[in-house]
Amino acid sequence: MEQVIQTVVAGLMLGGVYALVAVGLNLIFGVVKIINFAHGELVLAGMYLTWWLWATFDINPYLSLLIVAPVMFLVGVALQQFLVAPMLTSSPTMKIFLTLGISVLLQNLALFMFGGQFRAVNDPWAEQNLTILGISVTYGRVTAFVVALTLVLGLFYLMKRTLMGKVLNAIVEDRETAGTIGIPVKKYYLLAMGIGVGLAGIAGTLIIPFQAAYPLAGAHFTLLAFVVVVLGGLGNMGGALVGGLILGIVETLTGTYVDPALQQVAVFIVFIIVLIVRPQGIFGGSARNAEVGLK
Repeated sequence: MEQVIQTVVAGLMLGGVYALVAVGLNLIFGVVKIINFAHGELVLAGMYLTWWLWATFDINPYLSLLIVAPVMFLVGVALQQFLVAPMLTSSPTMKIFLTLGISVLLQNLALFMFGGQFRAVNDPWAEQNLTILGISVTYGRVTAFVVALTLVLGLFYLMKRTLMGKVLNAIVEDRETAGTIGIPVKKYYLLAMGIGVGLAGIAGTLIIPFQAAYPLAGAHFTLLAFVVVVLGGLGNMGGALVGGLILGIVETLTGTYVDPALQQVAVFIVFIIVLIVRPQGIFGGSARNAEVGLK
């Protein structure tokens, strides 16, 4: 029983980071109305940037958040300004092709710049164990969970309690009316994309102390993000938090008691079951009427 509890706790730690990835994806979809199939590659970009800062300048991965977060925010703004914005009036199919193209571009760029090797950050502190009531978890996983949960809750607060969040929710509800009353919708698109991509980059920084980066890792994170979103309901950020925790537990239990090679199979099984039994997600929500705020 103790091993089961420890496995579940480890899954919760990992699930918190998955939730952080998914809420960024949800935010981009809710505000900009584009499904970002390159979201996992943006997580990977955060991983590689953290590794490069560590390998080149010996910057602690957690201190590198001060660099990674603003850099990835600016990457998101640039993507919105130069690639996404010109396509906003295009068909949904063309938007999907755009984000898939960005995904392939980032994968090949990672392969060109860093090669096909696995790149990992070896932080002795992150690998040390924290033991409470007989349950041991590494400091790296605990830190990742605490930072991710803080950011997710902070985003909830932003969307529900601040003027900026209310403006973003107004754009979600009716962008045409929002523009009519004087809200600079395009500027808020830049903000939403910047925040969403910034959260993805931060997730990459939190993950790399215990998961190596390699060029195809982004596809894995994209899959996880979409499964979490489906679990919680498209557009439902509260559901994304719970969905991320559930998925983290499923992954760790499968890896511990079945076979690590079957972890993605378990993810797909959960994905298919939810689509069949409750396609709108555990907490509702739909692609047609997505809400960014916490339901």
